[in-house]
Amino acid sequence: MADVDDPPVRAGVELPRLPATGPLYRRALRGALPGGGRRATSLPAVELTVPGVRVDRAHLADYDRVCGFPLTERLPVTYPHVLGFPLALRLMTAPEFPFPLIGLVHVANRITTRRPVLATDELAFTAYAEHLRPHDRGRQLDVVLVASVAGAEVWRGVSTYLSRERGDGARRDPQDRPATSAATAQWRVGTRVGTDYARVSGDHNPIHTSRLGARLFGFARPIAHGMWSKARCLAALENRLPDAGTVEVAFKLPVALPATVGFSADRVDAGWNFALHDTRTGRPHLTGSTHKEGAPINA
Repeated sequence: MADVDDPPVRAGVELPRLPATGPLYRRALRGALPGGGRRATSLPAVELTVPGVRVDRAHLADYDRVCGFPLTERLPVTYPHVLGFPLALRLMTAPEFPFPLIGLVHVANRITTRRPVLATDELAFTAYAEHLRPHDRGRQLDVVLVASVAGAEVWRGVSTYLSRERGDGARRDPQDRPATSAATAQWRVGTRVGTDYARVSGDHNPIHTSRLGARLFGFARPIAHGMWSKARCLAALENRLPDAGTVEVAFKLPVALPATVGFSADRVDAGWNFALHDTRTGRPHLTGSTHKEGAPINA
């Protein structure tokens, strides 16, 4: 019998190109309807790969504008997530995926870079799911997206999702308290952020783009994408991020659009601790940290 700590065996499936997101979201919406089909009880034992992905500079410029990054040859650390997102979406809308995509809650994201990724790099992306596990409000899993150049891994993103199955989905953890650091900046987040980021990211989940879609999932107004919030915070730290390291965030209170949010950042030995919070209540929308290279890439 194999040791329980052995990594799972996954079948490799190479696609000729990144899939279009429109048909995948239509599949996701059908799967969210009553009677949308039986779900698998385990994670799909597959790794999806797409080689030869190039950066569209017009798209990169649009992403930089929406998220607040300067336009340079060095890609924002969050941009490969957007570039490879269609592959992760293909994985998460497959019949073998255990949860409907619509309704999953993105609760955390960790990105590790080995070196700066450049606009001239030709990337190969791989996506797979791992670590299906219980949570006090349902079950969690990680969707892993890896970018490689000439066979060497340069970027890895791990997105943690929660499938809510028990309790009140709006309940917050008791440790969620006002941010301890005073805001160093305040940002007005307009109503267009949801649709603008959906356009550049390919993430057209209706909770971000539609008042009706948001209400169907318990939100009074559309909410900002968590990865937009992370990107906007990192844009504020752009010149102070290491060439190789890890940046991780936990997504807390959603940013209901429109909103005014406060950003704070504190220098620590290993990098930065930062937060995005509600300017009225002080409760966090996001907490995060950066670390120089040193932690294992699969930590």
